[in-house]
Amino acid sequence: MKRSLVLIATAVLLAGCSSGGGKGTSTAPPQGGSPAKVSLEWWHLSTAEPLKTLWAQRAKEYMAKHPNVTIKATVLENDAYKAKLTTITQSGKAPDIFATWGGGVLKQQIEAGLVKDISADVAGVLPTFTPAALSAYQFDGKTYGLPTDIGMVGFWYNKKLFTTAGITQPPATWSAYLEDVKKLKAAGITPIALAGKEKWPGHYYWAYLAMRIAGLDALKQAATDHDFTKPDFIAAGQQVKALADLQPFQKGFLGAAYSTPDGQSATVSNGKAAMELMGQWAPAVQKDNGKGLGADLGFFPFPAVEGGKGSINDAFGGGGGLAVGADAPAEAVDFVRFMTEMGNHSKAVEAGGVLPVLKGEESAVKDPNLKQVATLLASAGGYQLYLDQAYPPAVGQQVNDSVAELIAGTKTPEEVGKAITEVAKSEG
Repeated sequence: MKRSLVLIATAVLLAGCSSGGGKGTSTAPPQGGSPAKVSLEWWHLSTAEPLKTLWAQRAKEYMAKHPNVTIKATVLENDAYKAKLTTITQSGKAPDIFATWGGGVLKQQIEAGLVKDISADVAGVLPTFTPAALSAYQFDGKTYGLPTDIGMVGFWYNKKLFTTAGITQPPATWSAYLEDVKKLKAAGITPIALAGKEKWPGHYYWAYLAMRIAGLDALKQAATDHDFTKPDFIAAGQQVKALADLQPFQKGFLGAAYSTPDGQSATVSNGKAAMELMGQWAPAVQKDNGKGLGADLGFFPFPAVEGGKGSINDAFGGGGGLAVGADAPAEAVDFVRFMTEMGNHSKAVEAGGVLPVLKGEESAVKDPNLKQVATLLASAGGYQLYLDQAYPPAVGQQVNDSVAELIAGTKTPEEVGKAITEVAKSEG
């Protein structure tokens, strides 16, 4: 078998998936012979450069050092990945190694017995990670994954288009933000690109507004009391509606994807919209799907809401990590450790693909916008994981669905709160 990592973006490569999947296979060697041959299934969603190539290179390097190990990769775009992973986990299986955002989704997979507790295997390297990066993969004192990225969602904007519209500096308040949207429209510029079809990018607006208006503690409380009908949550929906009423999104946004040649990222990258609300991977995906803005690309944090209980210093976002299937062989955990070693991981940081998760990696961040994100993260007063990952899967999906309907004008802010609450209570 060729020792190469075959990357695919739209289909599952692994024959093992159709015949049971999720378990690494090994063939015992003859007595006194070479190590047993092991085949590992690795699922991830880094379809854009530089990670697409970097992760392939890491796998080749690992296989070169371990000739008995073959790594078969399945690389899927975000929504396709979520759907495929949901399908296989619902059948009671999991890939040997798979990308995870941690939080409530990973916790549910752990409770279903699908994820390996790697606490003992990684105990020696845990002190090398920053606590914030590790937190999404640890439950009840146990570790179920190692982080490969950490970051925050914020506005990525076109400096040239802002200048054309007479905007001299990024808005620090929500009311100023809405005024800037109006200025962009008046200048004939599409203010915001949005992947309405995929829904998860839209939930960022409601989540951030809930953070700024209700505060982080309210979101954490809602995870316990399952009540999203409180006045501050309704107020967050009202502000999303106030934005949507300005019709700030690109034409056809309801049918737009995120990382396609005509999707949200490319619309910003090609100068057809002034900004997008997206995570730390935005520059890499923009470059991968469009012309790229170069020095014209800027970043600013989600504005403060006047009178809100939350702080502009509170960050919303997450990163990414690698978890190991419950039935995976020991080599799967070893590969996860290999991926997150300083010498290997810092190459991805230097390339601008991820942000530091290891102590002392900060100097590897070269991109000025990503340096700004890293600095804001370092000074963040509080941190909230994406709601569609922090909460149980069904609740997170309802957040995405309801906010999408709110933006489309088919649900009221009150109906959004009620719909999420009903699902949360039924899951609770």
